[in-house]
Amino acid sequence: MTENRRWLFLAILDRSFKRPIGRPRLGRGSSVDESYFHPSYPSADRAHDMPRQTYHAKPGEIEPAWHVLDAEGKILGRFATHAATVLMGKHRPEYTPHVLSGDFVIVTNAAKIVMTGNKLDDKTLRRYSGYPSGQKVETYRRVLDRDPTRLVRQAIVRMLPSGRLGRDIESRLKVYADDKHPHQAQQPKALEIG
Repeated sequence: MTENRRWLFLAILDRSFKRPIGRPRLGRGSSVDESYFHPSYPSADRAHDMPRQTYHAKPGEIEPAWHVLDAEGKILGRFATHAATVLMGKHRPEYTPHVLSGDFVIVTNAAKIVMTGNKLDDKTLRRYSGYPSGQKVETYRRVLDRDPTRLVRQAIVRMLPSGRLGRDIESRLKVYADDKHPHQAQQPKALEIG
């Protein structure tokens, strides 16, 4: 009997005993002919080389880095997704969802952010003081002229998780309207966004 036919015969035999096709169950003291194992299966030793648990970082285990993102000429939403990704730490291989594992992000030139189409005039930002007739509605153009850091900060923060962890991540975001920032002592690295 050739090797292929023998393998097929044993596979059919396995099905007749209602066992899944594959390696036989080896109990204590049982011996099985080695030719039973199909050559396409990996060796049994390879299973022991692979890690069995997923790595989860502990709080305070990941040292945060500082990055500078230049917002000049960038589209607001696409820029905000990159900034939120770095803030949450999803660019790191040791990212852990429930741990503060992101980096600090310094956004410069927030006043020179770009929006496509007519969004500057069509989109509005609403605030409500809580008192009767306390709702204020402003277009994005007016907000950008008055306080450009608010528009960029809100776009990034709304992409972060809500809750205690989200507030801790938000505290690592620093937004400035021009190209100057007071964080030179942290030696931030410029991060290019493609």
